Amino acid sequence: RNVATPRDYYFALAHTVRDHLVGRWIRTQQHYYERDPKRIYYLSLEFYMGRTLQNTMVNLGLQNACDEAIYQLGLDLEELEEIEEDAGLGNGGLGRLAACFLDSMATLGLAAYGYGIRYEFGIFNQKIVDGWQVEEADDWLRYGNPWEKARPEYMLPVHFYGRVDHTPEGVKWVDTQVVLAMPYDTPVPGYKNNTVNTMRLWSAKAPNDFNLQEFNVGDYIEAVLDRNLAENISRVLYPNDNFFEGKELRLKQEYFVVAATLQDIIRRFKSSKFGCRDPVRTCFETFPDKVAIQLNDTHPALSIPELMRILVDVEKVDWDKAWEITKRTCAYTNHTVLPEALERWPVSMFEKLLPRHLEIIYALNQMHLDRVASLYPGDIDRLRRMSVIEEGDCKRINMAHLCVIGSHAVNGVARIHSDIVKNSVFKDFYELEPEKFQNKTNGITPRRWLLLCNPGLADVIAEKIGEDFITDLSQLKKLLDFINNESFIRDVAKVKQENKLKFAAYLEEQYKVKINPSSMFDVQVKRIHEYKRQLLNCLHAITLYNRIRSDPSKSFVPRTIMIGGKAAPGYHMAKMIIKLITSIGEVINNDPSVGDRLKVIFLENYRVSLAEKVIPAADLSQQISTAGTEASGTGNMKFMVNGALTIGTMDGANVEMAEEAGEENLFIFGMRVEDVEVLDRQGYNAREYYERLPELRQAVDQISSGFFSPRDPGCFRDVVNMLMYHDRFKVFADYEAYIKCQGQVDQLFMDPREWTKKVIRNIACSGKFSSDRTIMEYAREIWGVEPSATKIPPPNLPRD
Repeated sequence: RNVATPRDYYFALAHTVRDHLVGRWIRTQQHYYERDPKRIYYLSLEFYMGRTLQNTMVNLGLQNACDEAIYQLGLDLEELEEIEEDAGLGNGGLGRLAACFLDSMATLGLAAYGYGIRYEFGIFNQKIVDGWQVEEADDWLRYGNPWEKARPEYMLPVHFYGRVDHTPEGVKWVDTQVVLAMPYDTPVPGYKNNTVNTMRLWSAKAPNDFNLQEFNVGDYIEAVLDRNLAENISRVLYPNDNFFEGKELRLKQEYFVVAATLQDIIRRFKSSKFGCRDPVRTCFETFPDKVAIQLNDTHPALSIPELMRILVDVEKVDWDKAWEITKRTCAYTNHTVLPEALERWPVSMFEKLLPRHLEIIYALNQMHLDRVASLYPGDIDRLRRMSVIEEGDCKRINMAHLCVIGSHAVNGVARIHSDIVKNSVFKDFYELEPEKFQNKTNGITPRRWLLLCNPGLADVIAEKIGEDFITDLSQLKKLLDFINNESFIRDVAKVKQENKLKFAAYLEEQYKVKINPSSMFDVQVKRIHEYKRQLLNCLHAITLYNRIRSDPSKSFVPRTIMIGGKAAPGYHMAKMIIKLITSIGEVINNDPSVGDRLKVIFLENYRVSLAEKVIPAADLSQQISTAGTEASGTGNMKFMVNGALTIGTMDGANVEMAEEAGEENLFIFGMRVEDVEVLDRQGYNAREYYERLPELRQAVDQISSGFFSPRDPGCFRDVVNMLMYHDRFKVFADYEAYIKCQGQVDQLFMDPREWTKKVIRNIACSGKFSSDRTIMEYAREIWGVEPSATKIPPPNLPRD
């Protein structure tokens, strides 16, 4: 007889929980249709959702009921939850931010839609083999996805290639190749408010006549096989974080999501309750009053020329009117100032793939430059700097410039980042239209990042201040009254210790490593990138090791240093950094003179579901990017609300975290943005620090000599060469301050009561960093909508 497997039980549970969503989902969408609110469209090439089951139970208030029912069947809920695959449709911060935003928009009752691509393969799974990263495909759909609903009835055509005809009846884009966009809808539940919004992800389908017309005449088999060419568009997520790779397939992905989404937006605009049957909605005057399009970075920038194309070529709206509508509808979020991350597409590629859009961009640019020229006569250099088209050996389209001229609002993602955006990256544009530029400091959803991942901490907080903090995180301020409350100090410390024991057990089970649960859990988890300076962390680990070896009888504060994150497959230096971390671990973890005072562990395959385990267990959070490079960071916020203390530079949202909690309650070290600028002007000389600091020199010499790679002594020469001669991120310049600051961390950790008091103060001051606050600001200051507190009646009650 067939016995149900754990996977069968997982799917049974998932479908049961999903049943509780659908009534609310249908009702929510019906409610929007009747009320016809302004709709918010969040366009992103990444949605890093993680797992859905537990989040749905939390937001629907079903967790206890499910836990009990599953227990009655003799099963373990946590074990079933582990079976679900992460939806890893993002690289890191940008894609995870989109996921937090969807949760907050639903919780705030906004009529919001996430639009993106249903990648068949998300961010790769990372294996560590002999200390090196090896990538394998993330076949997350292998067993099916119970959370999505295919909507073939809303399938839409997307056009590529072809040519442009200028006819007396207007402009026609003809002889194009068509790909179909098939939507898959995923419900997005708000927290206990019966609102369920939609994330709609597009999948590419070849039309049935694909290649059976002019090509492949008589070769039916070949023609059917060629369908893959079209369907490759939604095959795989490009695995680069903060790096632009100018591949044609990526440009196709960007246009694919934009073209399908805009058709969908316009269909909904026209046929909403007061739709095209009513003269109000054949006219696009009111479009920006009913539609807000938020561009998550420049990846969906083609929304601007595509909306222009539809308005002008298809709907026959006057050009200037169309431009007004487009600008009032679109808003752009900038996510990075790193030059290698900015999208600059070759004009030649554009001309082939999207000839009409190229014409529109040229016309928009001409209009823009005419205006600049009239305001700054004779300033040719300014025209060159501000053009959407970059001249040079290869003409390129600067997508960020296109976004700035085509949007009514441009925002950075933390105060310091938004200032850099105004004062350097888009300085000329800020001088032209200062009113466009805003700040919207990022946030994280307290549902997933506190309630779901750290129920123990959420409980001890609720005991003291009630449960309202879950949808109003600023209420954590009330915990300031309990900083000296002995039983609360004890409870918070106890929760942390339980989380550490649980994570230690997990690591032992997964990686067969024994770790000391009373050691300081010192954690740096994020994408591996030179600017995030995992190398600075490595230098500290080596320095600690050398100190222990030179005086083994001395007492040291025991540490378990955990570093995790993926390196882009083509990023050589990032892969070398992983090899270095694992090599340092190999030496330190096997040196008997060290014992359990120091361990260095590389956390394999870091992803959302692993973050939910490691963050609640962390004592120390490392946020050590070179000042001026991390736009915001959001991991920093997750650690703060989960009771870890931060060691970090004055960069990104760290600045605002220090402002909220008091700088003395974080371990702030190193250069500020101004110091980095001074160093740039005088020229950064790594050798000077190497000569002056004996512990630094020793560590670098050990890496260089093969101390950590005895079987391949030259293994790390590229790393050392970079650090010594072309380190854009000035690792050595912050080494001394960092090591000293780590000494202060050790000092405080030796006094558990004082440490825990600082932890409580940090938690109490973390309320600003809820994505609910962030979305409230977007709604009021960019989208022009008010969040609604009204609960939609649940499916078991009659409507109205």
